[in-house]
Amino acid sequence: MTRMSWNKYFMEICKMVAQRSTCDRAFVGCVLVNKDNRIVSTGYNGSLAGNPSCDEIGHTMRDGHCIATIHAEMNALLYCAKEGISVKGTKAYVTHFPCLNCTKSLIQAGISEIYYLNAYRVDEYAVELLEKNGIPFTKIDC
Repeated sequence: MTRMSWNKYFMEICKMVAQRSTCDRAFVGCVLVNKDNRIVSTGYNGSLAGNPSCDEIGHTMRDGHCIATIHAEMNALLYCAKEGISVKGTKAYVTHFPCLNCTKSLIQAGISEIYYLNAYRVDEYAVELLEKNGIPFTKIDC
């Protein structure tokens, strides 16, 4: 049996994390991994903790976006912020290419690389920011 690569391993976990999403507009998962290939945090898209979720009360839409949902990348980063866990130098595995705001947050938090599964709504400016800041982003097929 051939051993699964680290990238495939973390992306498979990422797909599982996405299954916890409570906003059915997109099931998105994020896994943050340190340089020792240890998972630092996970996140999925859903409502604020303790608040009703989209799968319970429907979507709160504005300009074509569900504004009640916190994106998976933000949930992974915010957990680390809340618990005092550094994400500097970690890699982000995401089921969908990060939106512009999540891209900016990942860059600002010190993420070193981004791996994604689906090229969903790839924002030109997000790509420009990643390139300007020397952060590789790689599409993984699994």
